[in-house]
Amino acid sequence: MPRFPLPLISALLAAGLLAACSSTPEDKTAGWSTDKIYSEARDELNGGSYDKAVPLLEKLEGRAAGTPLAQQAQLEKAYAQYKGGEKAQAIATLDRFMKLHPASPAYDYALYLKGLVNFNDNLGLFSWLSRQDLSERDQKAAKDSFESFRELVTRFPESRYTPDARQRMTYIVNSLAQYEVHVARYYYERGAYVAAVSRAQSAVADYKDVPATEEALYILVRSYDALGLTQLRDDTRRVMDATYPQSSLPQTGFKAKANPWWKFW
Repeated sequence: MPRFPLPLISALLAAGLLAACSSTPEDKTAGWSTDKIYSEARDELNGGSYDKAVPLLEKLEGRAAGTPLAQQAQLEKAYAQYKGGEKAQAIATLDRFMKLHPASPAYDYALYLKGLVNFNDNLGLFSWLSRQDLSERDQKAAKDSFESFRELVTRFPESRYTPDARQRMTYIVNSLAQYEVHVARYYYERGAYVAAVSRAQSAVADYKDVPATEEALYILVRSYDALGLTQLRDDTRRVMDATYPQSSLPQTGFKAKANPWWKFW
């Protein structure tokens, strides 16, 4: 086994250490003030470079710990994560903010942003392409969004974000009801009339004064008729006629869904 002189071994070790040091990413913010970091982060946000803004805001959050600027950095990081498509990370950041700063004057904004993250998550990345409505997707995110908005309007009725939150809540409720109708119609069209009745009843019982009630009642009438439950069918028809005297569903049947513009067959 060859033996190398000690000076050569020392030189090799030093070279290895230098190589390791050179591969360590340089922290360009090392000599920056917190104001400088925030300014750079804002520039990245305004330019849509959310992936670059997030690490800057994390640096700022650490260096300005215990100050209002650190809270601002945390909220803006959540926004950057949301806009950058990192929605799970955005929710985690907002949950951490609300846990650490329950008395923050920006708590209402944190609730609003959390509701917005889940609200947009419902629509899906490609929903605009397929014309897929929120009512046809899994509803967990919709319910989470509604709870965030509900807490906002309950705790902060005078917040600048409350009017928009109320409108989104209305949309969510309508969509949740329509989701039940969508599933009820799915079951009906496949001959699963008992299941169709169950989902249509949920739409009628759980959501009041929503547009989906009309179709829910119509599905009940059709399903009861298919099951031979004539008394329930007639009772439901009377309710539908009294509530929606101008309804065209008994004459035209279910409304046909428009095909998406990209479908060529």
